[in-house]
Amino acid sequence: MARKRTASREQLKPDPKYNSKLVAKFINCMMWTGKKSIAQQIFYEAMDIISKKLPALSKAEGKDTTALEVFETAVNNVKPLLEVRSKRIGGASYQVPMQVGSRRQQSLAFRWIILSARSKAGKPMCDRLSSELIDAYNRHGGAMTTRENIHKMAEANKAFAHFAW
Repeated sequence: MARKRTASREQLKPDPKYNSKLVAKFINCMMWTGKKSIAQQIFYEAMDIISKKLPALSKAEGKDTTALEVFETAVNNVKPLLEVRSKRIGGASYQVPMQVGSRRQQSLAFRWIILSARSKAGKPMCDRLSSELIDAYNRHGGAMTTRENIHKMAEANKAFAHFAW
């Protein structure tokens, strides 16, 4: 059975506005049923909202930042270092903490940011996405909570680390 092909790093073209492959990948992950133009519109509106809120963010930190830097920092803040994976040994399943590869770190960070933005209700998606990115930039919010929960699980199960394969 043929597998569904996804855009690899070689095939992925940078987005038209920021010329960034990271942004293009995020837009592809945010897209539903092939509606890329709508996903781009939502993302770019969210970045405009972030750039309008930037003076307040930069005053708090004392440095000038762009909306793209806020996005990149938010994604890097959400990336997990450890995760737990089930391993079956002798009839019992153990939650074994393992390091996360860089590609999986990025995909998990994208997924958690998008899911926490979608879970908020009552506002347009661009507002929800911008608030989630700002929260992740400031190291709090739904995506950061998910990351902390994963790290806590890995810390709690570190006794089974010797089962890592």
